[in-house]
Amino acid sequence: MRKLWIIGLLCSLNVMAQPKAIDGVAAVVGKNIVLISDIQQQYDQLVRQGLAEDEGDQCRIFEDLLLEKLLLHQAELDSVEVTAEQVEMNIDRRIDVFVQQIGSRQKLEQYYKKSILEIKEEMRPYVQDQMTAQKMLAEITGNVEITPTEVRAFFKRFPEDSLPLINAQVEYAQIIKYPEVSLEAKEEAIQRLKDFKQRIEGGSSFSTLAVLYSEDPGSAKNGGEYKGIKRGQFVKEFEAVAFNLKAEEISDPFKTEYGYHIVQLQQRRGEELDLRHILIKPKVSAENLERAKAYLDSVKLAISSGLITFEKAAEKVSDDENSKLNGGVAINPQTGDSRWETGQLNKTDFYILDKVEKGTVSDPAFFREGDGKEGFKLVKVLDKSPAHRANLKTDYQRMQSVALEDKKNKLLQKWVEEKVEATYIRVNNNYLECDFKSNWIKRSSQYVE
Repeated sequence: MRKLWIIGLLCSLNVMAQPKAIDGVAAVVGKNIVLISDIQQQYDQLVRQGLAEDEGDQCRIFEDLLLEKLLLHQAELDSVEVTAEQVEMNIDRRIDVFVQQIGSRQKLEQYYKKSILEIKEEMRPYVQDQMTAQKMLAEITGNVEITPTEVRAFFKRFPEDSLPLINAQVEYAQIIKYPEVSLEAKEEAIQRLKDFKQRIEGGSSFSTLAVLYSEDPGSAKNGGEYKGIKRGQFVKEFEAVAFNLKAEEISDPFKTEYGYHIVQLQQRRGEELDLRHILIKPKVSAENLERAKAYLDSVKLAISSGLITFEKAAEKVSDDENSKLNGGVAINPQTGDSRWETGQLNKTDFYILDKVEKGTVSDPAFFREGDGKEGFKLVKVLDKSPAHRANLKTDYQRMQSVALEDKKNKLLQKWVEEKVEATYIRVNNNYLECDFKSNWIKRSSQYVE
């Protein structure tokens, strides 16, 4: 379906962060207004991202904004709404993405010279409109389905040299084994944290100790600080401790899947916390790392001997909770299915899979995750396909998705044409030369600003 350019993740914050230097009304749709400044600021942001080049892109942005306003107008007529809770959850998710991209909540506040609460308040009307428009869009196209006959007919419309190019893809399953951590290493991590707590209670700076010693890359450089934490953002063991602390209280060392922590509560605002923490990860010995590798060697031998299938072995011994109950199949988080374009793989998996033939199992391969956690994995290649022109035999699912979006887009286009005729729309004369997909410009509705 035609994608709405309106206010993407980072674009939304940049739109709000900049003054509206260009005033004036570009269009009125029902009771909804499109400002010239909204078009210009979104265009400028897309130019900075390398996603727009000329004035034609401004027209496309404008048409997407017109479509959003038409959807909002119809949503009001049809009583289509989103709840305040849904909007708040969506804003929180977006803030989390911003924080991940910029490094910390503190950096986000410094960059925009506003508190998180102020940023959220400015985001709210944008997000409210966007979610409402999306819900109205789902009301129009949500029930559209497509048959295999329609997919084949859609595919036949393309000349062979016009078929889309499909990048090289791979499907694979994995068995992961992390090395055991010795009792001595666990006790050493706990004792270090006890010492830190004692030093802080004796007057040392929590922030300084976090910068020097914490092994949490997301917060160490900010003195271990996290602001505006709500339930559901951290693992349950962490939240169970943090949400039961009093102001300025420091926890005893406790364990999560990431290692051992101490936490100090700085401030609590209802169910929202500001806190600092220090993470220490027990050190894995070279001996235990080698044992993990040897264990996977024995698992591979059992698979190749026919004593157990790869799928059953993944279920029984893999430490990867995300794939072990799915036969070890690795799911692509960008698409939600099992196919990966080779460019979407991390470097380690790319090099492992590049050397493994379809249907075969790799030797145990060492890997290190982004947080520094190390282990070994066995990988089985389920399917490989080189870069090629799309065809129905190997790319049916993708072509089905494209055909479905085309069908939805045509339905939306028909809906727009009908609603444009029945809706009060006025377009600034400066945009009369835009090559719109829909007939937004009606002679009786034009005006000169």
